[in-house]
Amino acid sequence: MSDDIVIPADLLPADGRFASGPSKVRPEAVAALQRAAGSFLGTSHRQATVRDAVGSLRRGLRDLFRLPDGYEVVLGVGGATIFWDAAVAGLIESKSQHLVFGEFSGKFAAAVQAAPFLSAPEVVSSEPGTHPLAHHSDDVDTYALTHNETSTGVAMPVTRPAPGDLTVVDATSAAGGMPIDPKDFDVYYFAPQKAFASDGGLWIALCSPAAIERIEKIAADEDRYIPPSLDLGIALENSRKDQTYNTPALATIFLMLEQVSWIHDNGGLDWAVSRCARSAGILYEWAEASPTAEPFVKDAADRSPVVGTIDFSTGIDAARIAAVLRANGIVDTEPYRKLGRNQLRIAMYPAIEPDDVARLTRCIDHVVGSMAP
Repeated sequence: MSDDIVIPADLLPADGRFASGPSKVRPEAVAALQRAAGSFLGTSHRQATVRDAVGSLRRGLRDLFRLPDGYEVVLGVGGATIFWDAAVAGLIESKSQHLVFGEFSGKFAAAVQAAPFLSAPEVVSSEPGTHPLAHHSDDVDTYALTHNETSTGVAMPVTRPAPGDLTVVDATSAAGGMPIDPKDFDVYYFAPQKAFASDGGLWIALCSPAAIERIEKIAADEDRYIPPSLDLGIALENSRKDQTYNTPALATIFLMLEQVSWIHDNGGLDWAVSRCARSAGILYEWAEASPTAEPFVKDAADRSPVVGTIDFSTGIDAARIAAVLRANGIVDTEPYRKLGRNQLRIAMYPAIEPDDVARLTRCIDHVVGSMAP
């Protein structure tokens, strides 16, 4: 049984949370929320207390990502899944191109395929563990990229297919932990429950002037019905007032602002990126040296610095490793279920201590060594 193997206390990480999302929330942020709860939770999101927090979050993200003049931070209720629907309704004019190389990049393409008022999307796909490349097509008006495929642990560079191509990037597990240049995107969207160490319940989109122009153009089209909750024009209007169209989760806003401030205080995005890279170096170097494990992503340049996927050799049951780890307080190392591989999936977001990643590798070695042949 999994609980028959006890990991010595001196091997255990200080914090055993390694989920790819929802991810570890720093205890200091939770304590800050508790201190502020009496005047923040349970208050109106239309009043100054919450709107000031939303304004601080929007300014913090603008500074963190060094957004040029004219770029805006837009937010709405829901996560990346809701933003896909909003993009279908109010960002894609007619036809989009999608790079599909895992579960989540494929879901956006599927949402577009189901929309009767859009042309069938152009889908460029590759096998899990790799990523495809975008290319310019004359009849495509929106290019959908994924900076980090959370299901497989593949990261890809963000580049426009051609100058002027409207480039929309799913950054749900990348934003805050991977480098990005705003000139390379028009929309960079994400949710708070990964690198930003918060709960779910929001989508955030960093939008260029070209994206804002597209949003406003489609929103003004009287022949195109858009449900108000999915209307990016309404989201833009409300964001400029430091609020959301409908009621947000206040704890999510507070915890995300705490994480953004923490990253700023420690050196900004460059610091967060280097911290994730340090954790990734620890994980992948261990796997490469292991006699029983190896990185799933073969090309080192494509290995994610925020979500690591590690395969195990035949005869080593990764599911049992995950169960033993869980029984010893190390949780959420299971692989993405639909990938169907004998592997572990380990988050390395900024809130996760690199030293804890190192301790995790030693715990895995202990479990493998304790397993009966």
